[in-house]
Amino acid sequence: MTLHTALHKLHTELGAKMGPFAGYDMPLYYGEGVIKEHEWVRSSCGLFDVSHMGQAMIKGPEGSGSARAFIEKLTPSSFEKLGINRTKYTVLTNEQGGIIDDLMVTKTSEDSFHLVINAGCKDKDLAWIKKNLPSDLELTYFDDWALLALQGPKSETVMREALNIDLSDLPYMGLWYKDYSMFISRLGYTGEDGFEIAVKNEEAEALAKKLLAHGAVKPIGLAARDSLRLEMGYALYGHEINMETSPVEAALEWVMSKNASGYFGVERIQKEWAQSAAKRLVGIKLIDKGVARENSEIQNAQGEVIGVMTSGGYSPSLKESIGMGYVPSALAKPGEKIFINVRGRALAAEVAAMPFIPAKTKAAKNKAAA
Repeated sequence: MTLHTALHKLHTELGAKMGPFAGYDMPLYYGEGVIKEHEWVRSSCGLFDVSHMGQAMIKGPEGSGSARAFIEKLTPSSFEKLGINRTKYTVLTNEQGGIIDDLMVTKTSEDSFHLVINAGCKDKDLAWIKKNLPSDLELTYFDDWALLALQGPKSETVMREALNIDLSDLPYMGLWYKDYSMFISRLGYTGEDGFEIAVKNEEAEALAKKLLAHGAVKPIGLAARDSLRLEMGYALYGHEINMETSPVEAALEWVMSKNASGYFGVERIQKEWAQSAAKRLVGIKLIDKGVARENSEIQNAQGEVIGVMTSGGYSPSLKESIGMGYVPSALAKPGEKIFINVRGRALAAEVAAMPFIPAKTKAAKNKAAA
């Protein structure tokens, strides 16, 4: 059965081209098309429906510390020094050191953690968590909440003018909430400044209409969301990462703690971290004219297949073809020359540093200003 979010009716009224995604009927793009939507987010402010994502809470007895201990068993990250109402990106690992999912974890108290998980992974994530859940912890899944993402350089202004909420002091990866009826996190999947807003399903349409009434805001579909995240080199589950891929292979060492020891898959992950993995996720830019897509073969100068593209497409910001893929670790250095097989043609390309364009999150802006 195809699932609908609380905003499905609004999407159709706005003329969205709908399509299947992770079991949901979701907006792929609206009237102006993908490139225009992409450019609008980079220059103004776009509204995304991401209600297909999963939201859950893990809570332990007050003062026990058991919720944090469990999160640190599920992931290779440390949450000891994470502040209250602050968020961290991390990954769920399995016993083999593969990635079950990537997710956002917010520390809402010393004994409770809020999770946002991928739409296509919700069932397996929750099953894995329940399988390993200690008896003194409680897992709550919020299937009656919607999630909207407001992304772009004008997003803070829109929040103030459309909703009368001043978030100028909210840090990147920080959480603000009001009367437990609206939760706003300063993060997103585009590399722009922006917010993810959680509200009850019955309040989602009114909120979306209020935001869309602002002249800086347009609705944006999942196709532009994909091209925006590709420019930032953000991993997409089922493409860059999966049950076999380790965090080291996926170049995600930055989410891990060197002192962590008790998490699932620690033996493989620590070994790869110390000795290097056989393959490595890299950014790729085409030198020859053309567009390389997912599953295109990556070749060396001798025409030997050395890897595969996990994502690829046209970058509206750079006006060139970019992508990601796995290559032998020895070749995972920016500037290395490679070739991409595009419909039987070996197109010249090179390994590129990621992100492909600079981030413009609040943290990136503060760093640049320092």
